Amino acid sequence: MEKLTNKEEELMKILWNKGKAFVKEIVAEMPDPKPHYNTLSTVIHRLEEKKYVGHETFGNTYRYFPTVAKADYKKNFMSNAIDSYFENSYKNLVSFFAKEEKISISELKEIIELIENNKTK
Repeated sequence: MEKLTNKEEELMKILWNKGKAFVKEIVAEMPDPKPHYNTLSTVIHRLEEKKYVGHETFGNTYRYFPTVAKADYKKNFMSNAIDSYFENSYKNLVSFFAKEEKISISELKEIIELIENNKTK
């Protein structure tokens, strides 16, 4: 699965939320300053080439839809990030957030509980 650019991810988040959308609907969902219609069309065509998006034809226009599930992309993205930045170690990942004070002791306890509960299932 090919990595997406920030703009491509932003667009995919809109499609994942909407399910299906025309370019003008996607433009309306984009934050200000909104991209030009043609610029957004170019990004969508790149996403089609990467096999992330498909389309249905309605006369002279297309309605686009995601062909990759958000959960699949998230799993792949996280696996690559953990491999690239944390030596493929979830311990290193959690330690990083603990050192940066981005995770609390209570959240760590919840994570431990989740792990323990999954082991008993």
